[in-house]
Amino acid sequence: MTWVWLVLVAIPVFAGDSKPAAPNRVREEQLSPERFSEIHAPLLESKKASAAEVTERVAKTLPKPTGVTRDYPRRNLIDRHIFGRMEQDGIQPAALSSDHEFIRRVTLDLTGRIPTASQVREFVASSDAGKRDKLIEQLLASEAFVDKWAYFFMDLFRANGKMGRGQNLFHYWMKENLRVDRPYDEVARAIVASSAKSNHVVAASNVIAREHVQGKPQPDDGKDLGMVQQLDTHDELAVLYGKTFLGVNFSCVSCHDGKSHLEKVNVYLTGRKRSDFYRFSSFLGNSRYLMYWEHGKPQSGEFLIDDGNPGYDSKGASMIRVPRFGGPADPAFILTGEKPRPGAEPRAELGRMITAHPQFARATVNTFWWRLMGQGIVEPYDEFDLSRQDARSLPAGWELQPSHPELLNEMAADFRRGGFRLKNLFRMVCRSTAYQLSARYDGEWKDSYSKYFARKFVRLLSAEELHDSITLATGRSASLKYGDVQVPMTMQLSGPGGGGDLKYFMQTFGQSNRNNPPKMLQGSPLQPLLLMQSPVVNDRVLAAKDSTVQRLVETYKTDDNRLVDEMFLGTLNRPASAVEKEISLNALQKDRVAGAQNLQWALLNLTEFFYNY
Repeated sequence: MTWVWLVLVAIPVFAGDSKPAAPNRVREEQLSPERFSEIHAPLLESKKASAAEVTERVAKTLPKPTGVTRDYPRRNLIDRHIFGRMEQDGIQPAALSSDHEFIRRVTLDLTGRIPTASQVREFVASSDAGKRDKLIEQLLASEAFVDKWAYFFMDLFRANGKMGRGQNLFHYWMKENLRVDRPYDEVARAIVASSAKSNHVVAASNVIAREHVQGKPQPDDGKDLGMVQQLDTHDELAVLYGKTFLGVNFSCVSCHDGKSHLEKVNVYLTGRKRSDFYRFSSFLGNSRYLMYWEHGKPQSGEFLIDDGNPGYDSKGASMIRVPRFGGPADPAFILTGEKPRPGAEPRAELGRMITAHPQFARATVNTFWWRLMGQGIVEPYDEFDLSRQDARSLPAGWELQPSHPELLNEMAADFRRGGFRLKNLFRMVCRSTAYQLSARYDGEWKDSYSKYFARKFVRLLSAEELHDSITLATGRSASLKYGDVQVPMTMQLSGPGGGGDLKYFMQTFGQSNRNNPPKMLQGSPLQPLLLMQSPVVNDRVLAAKDSTVQRLVETYKTDDNRLVDEMFLGTLNRPASAVEKEISLNALQKDRVAGAQNLQWALLNLTEFFYNY
């Protein structure tokens, strides 16, 4: 889709004056169904489309960058593997991203926000050869980085109302961990081994509280363990730890043996039995989850978590799984068979075993590679098949799962040597030449190139990123509260906030309900319709309430060129093309306020705005 066409066909919503439209007014468009589908094809892709397929479609709508180079310096171990593999197999990578592409990409990836017009102008004008590395450091040190990745972890651990007031406490704790770059293995061990008289006072215990399985609707007395289904909660936590910290989905073997069920899905898990899962879950067997009750009422997600239970019962009843059939109930780590050391607390031992195993580092590296590169080295990022990681021991008839196994192993080793610091991992990926390739590919793209990371894969912005970028572009925010504090950005919240039009907008763009782990979002037909019609966009492009449009119109009263330049830099983070500039100026000459409002609206509806490329 080109901006020029959008401006030409749009019927001005603000015809003739600058009075705000009614909040629910719908902008009418002269769009046939065929033309609508053509323009918004990137948003209407099949949900099964791969990152490479989506990128190929979206890239056709992107402006061609200027001043790019095909010099590919190998800056770190990532480049040595990525470019070495392409060179070996005769694959030509895309050109490097322009400065305009890079600042928008890395700012969105590290902070979930677009850069401001002044930030773009200053960055592009700089002749400092190290400016990209310096920008990465600035972003890693920013509060916006803390906001984005704390929100990511809240989604990852599905932090919601099941934590009660502990949700905000857990959010605060994760932000503090990110601010000081606390080693991620320490964070994981704290979560696994946490105990608390109340999850409202011990932050790490809220992951455990969130996973509780409700038992009885009412207690027999104030100490009734049956209010929480103890065994099912053990199992839910074991599945969560496996998926989140090890990248392995043990859900199936928590109900039945892998054999005769998973042969076409996961070779490793076909060799795992339900009894293996019992022994994995048995590390949690002493854990006790006691719901607080006062005056016959539950206390809003408040739990005592300690180790007062007698152990795991492999014949115990289940509310959410097929009946347990019995078997060994002594703890043994599912990946190695290791047992806890004599006298050691089993949950602390489980945390030690998880974080000491190489798979913890591999899974963590792959998770954040997926977030930054648009596609995991192992796909899906949380569905490792541990029998398909090494070409030397690959089962007959199966393909190697990682696209770059040596790279994954080397990055995991570097992550361990660096003390499990997430900022080191982000820094390595973002500094690499591989990360800085353009999403555009000038040659003939072939599906087989996708496994090489021969171009930067695009991704649809998350609902939170999209909202916060609209806020920055328009200078207008929703009314959001974090406790008693008014905040402008959704990623400053501990969970989904807002109601009415904002809530519908966020849900349509895939805001997590935190019942399931986050997935990379792809498009739906509702999304382009909502971008064109929602008050979340339409009300904010008005020249009112100190919006960007109002400030630009009033600041540059006689300088239409500067107004257009500022709006393009502040919304798309690039200058207008010659044709775009001409159309924009013509629109402003006809009606300056209405033209500026429609220009802002059109830029927000371009494909390049709601994708990170």
